[in-house]
Amino acid sequence: MNVAPLGGRIEIAGKSVSTVGFGTMRLTGPGTWGDPDDRDRALAVLRQAVHTHGISHIDTADAYGPHTVEHLVKDALYPYPDELLIATKVGLARPAPNMWAPHGHPVYLRSCVEASLRRLKVERLDLCYLHRIDPEVPLADQLGTLAALRDEGKIGHIGISKVTPEAFEQARKEVPVAAVQNVLNIRNRYDPVMEMCRDAGIPYVPYRPLDAGAAAPNGNVSAALHWLLASGPHIAPIPGTSNLQHLDSIVQGVNGGGWT
Repeated sequence: MNVAPLGGRIEIAGKSVSTVGFGTMRLTGPGTWGDPDDRDRALAVLRQAVHTHGISHIDTADAYGPHTVEHLVKDALYPYPDELLIATKVGLARPAPNMWAPHGHPVYLRSCVEASLRRLKVERLDLCYLHRIDPEVPLADQLGTLAALRDEGKIGHIGISKVTPEAFEQARKEVPVAAVQNVLNIRNRYDPVMEMCRDAGIPYVPYRPLDAGAAAPNGNVSAALHWLLASGPHIAPIPGTSNLQHLDSIVQGVNGGGWT
């Protein structure tokens, strides 16, 4: 990738990557279920994000599809550039379209990681998030499973997603937390975990940074992303789209905000 990293650089999971990443949740069918209507277009969006726009942080999850997007990432981008960080997430079962169920049993988490390794065609997941904390399973058991997989060389770094301040503090007692994903955008402006991550020097990865367009009033993507990037050097938003033109507008929004 011989282009400037989008939004500058940030270190996540031991890699220097573009501050603005790409979230892949929208590269599925309706309800985050099944294949996209136009698979070739989804592949083109991924390739354009990485090879044209210099995005080097791709965020996905086994629950997207389920499994659909991990296959798309591999088909679009493998063999992966050395500087590319692919983050995935485990711990959410998908019983039906638009339905999400936390599932943190250690056996299930281990099977999810093993399957993601195969789908992405890698020997190690550079960054693996616990997608949701399962309230029915002790957090120590959920993170302990990921830590064991890290010790086996199957996970590089562990992240957590959609966490309260209390869960954030508890998780940090169990494992080194490499990154946190929570909602933050100009419609949802306050998350105390963002400040806790800043104080701890942990990258904070806002998902839904544009809130499906609702956080970019009048299509002002630049203002929405500029607000996020100005919130701190530890902020690494992951806007997503399934449309090539919308991807271009996101990139222009970042560059238009002075973040080149």
